[in-house]
Amino acid sequence: MSDIAMIEAAAERARGHVRRTPLLSSPFLDEMAGRQVLVKAECLQHTGSFKFRGGWSALSGLEPSVRAKGVLAFSSGNHAQGVALAARLHGVPATIIMPADAPALKIDNTRGLGAEVVLYDRAGGEDRNEIGARMQGERGLTLIKPFDEPLVIAGQGTCGLEIAEQAAGIGVTGAEVLTCCGGGGLTSGIALALQAHAPAMRVRPVEPEGFDDTARSLAAGRIVANTGTESGFCDAILTPSPGQITFPVMAARCGPGLVVSDAEVRAAMRAAFLRLKLVLEPGGAVALAAALYHGAALAGDTVIVTASGGNVDAALYAEVLSDGPD
Repeated sequence: MSDIAMIEAAAERARGHVRRTPLLSSPFLDEMAGRQVLVKAECLQHTGSFKFRGGWSALSGLEPSVRAKGVLAFSSGNHAQGVALAARLHGVPATIIMPADAPALKIDNTRGLGAEVVLYDRAGGEDRNEIGARMQGERGLTLIKPFDEPLVIAGQGTCGLEIAEQAAGIGVTGAEVLTCCGGGGLTSGIALALQAHAPAMRVRPVEPEGFDDTARSLAAGRIVANTGTESGFCDAILTPSPGQITFPVMAARCGPGLVVSDAEVRAAMRAAFLRLKLVLEPGGAVALAAALYHGAALAGDTVIVTASGGNVDAALYAEVLSDGPD
């Protein structure tokens, strides 16, 4: 189980390797939200998302002899790229199993970072776990899980350490902190970090409509799964259920989950571009969408949001920007 000591150790290993991303603001966003909005720009992290934090933490935390055999990951894109770059920087092989319908940019970038990409037919029901188990057995690879892995959670928690320090630097010690949430690695890591370093802040996970398993699980007090397929507009954060490790952390430390529509996500992507000059992918914009369009569900004068990723295909992004003014 991850804890604050693991997060702080991950931060030490990250020093000089993981980018310290800025906490940005815009008076236009403040006016839209009716409160101060601070945006943690993880879309500016190496590989374009917060996932490099967890990838670096996991790789750097392995025993060198184990790491040298290579690593394996399952991912629709951002975890793939984070692990691929971390492996490249450590000089070890990475094999990434990706759905064939993942965004082309994420597949191309993962290959470009030197990883071997194995595509599988998610829509057709092909089992990635079966493929992965076979490759682990044949090659002796170490599986780096995308969220339900203590070293990965610890790495994502370094984002929370930065939020606490950066917010305190501008006089903010209490706020609702909205996180883009899939399996809960980022959310639980930030929650652990803030509990120790900014206890007046409350984390609120945000998900897209139809994939609100974390919000429903928190409301029910137990893990509840989605019943649909893992495909949709916000591809980066579509998971069947919260993790066995992440959910207890979120249940103990987070407020109620928030749910946003695809239309609100599109509007948030445009607002980030227009007001902050940030490129956000759909899954990386859900927290900002909640801040801008679900203010009645929030408390306090300040909200902090994670802009968790910016790996969006150019054609889709052009379509979103042309949808309408914000």
